Amino acid sequence: MPDGPLLKTDKMLAAKADGIGTMTFNNPDRRNAVSLEMWQAAEAILADFRDDPAVRVVVVTGAGGKAFASGADISRFETERSSEEAVRAYNAQTERVYALLHGLPKPTIAEIRGACVGGGLALALCCDLRLCAEDSRFGIPAAKLGLGYGYASLKRLADVIGPAFAKEMLFTARLFSAEEALAMGLVNRVLPGSELGPAVADYATTIAANAPLTVAAAKFVLNELMKDESERDRARGEAMVSACFASEDYIEGRRAFMEKRKPLFRGR
Repeated sequence: MPDGPLLKTDKMLAAKADGIGTMTFNNPDRRNAVSLEMWQAAEAILADFRDDPAVRVVVVTGAGGKAFASGADISRFETERSSEEAVRAYNAQTERVYALLHGLPKPTIAEIRGACVGGGLALALCCDLRLCAEDSRFGIPAAKLGLGYGYASLKRLADVIGPAFAKEMLFTARLFSAEEALAMGLVNRVLPGSELGPAVADYATTIAANAPLTVAAAKFVLNELMKDESERDRARGEAMVSACFASEDYIEGRRAFMEKRKPLFRGR
C-alpha cells in the first residue's frame, strides 16, 4: 500500500505479498468495532486492491484474535450517527464498502476469529469464502438496538443462508456458534484456532496460483446467477468465458499439463 493520506487511520492495516492483499481491522481494544474513518479507509484499501493487477486474492480479517469485526462502534454514535442526516451518510459509506467488496472482481476470503456480528457479519457476507475458528460467534443484534437493516444487506444474508435462517438470526438477535454457522452454510470451514491462519494462507496461495481470467469469469457468472434473470449480464459473462479460451494462460495451462509441470499464469 502507498504511504500518506490513503489510510487516514492506524486502525486499518493493509499488506500485499505474493499476489495476496490482506485488509485487517485493527481496533482490538474495542473488539474491532468499526468507526466511520475505518469504513472510509476500508474503501480506499479495497479500491487499491481492485486496481492493482498484482493482487489476485483478497483476505479480510481482524486483529487481536477476539473479533473479526464486531460491527459499528456504538461509542461513536453520538458523533457519527446522532441525526437522520448523519445516519444516512454513515449508511451510505458502509454500503459503498459492502458493494465494493461484494463486487470485487477478485476472489475474497474472510478469516474469522471470535465475534463476527452486525456490520462485521455484513462485511463477511460480502466475501466469497468464509473460514472461521472454532470459538467464532455470529449474530445480528439489530433487534436489541432498534436499528434497521436495508434491502442490500438482507439480500446478501438470505442469498447465503436462505430466508428461514436469516429470519431466525434477525428475529432472535442471538449469537450463533461456529457449528451452527457451518450447518446454516454461513461459513465454508470451521477449524481449530491454530489451524485457521495456515488454512486461509493455503486457500489464498492456491487461488492466486490459478488462472486469474478463469477465476474472475467464474466469480462473475456465479454472482450474476444470484440476480433476477432479467438483470443478468449474460453477454459479459459469455465474453469473459470466451476470453479465457483466447488467452495466453489457456495455452500455458495446456502446455503445463502435457509437460507435467506447474503452470505459470499471467492473467492474459
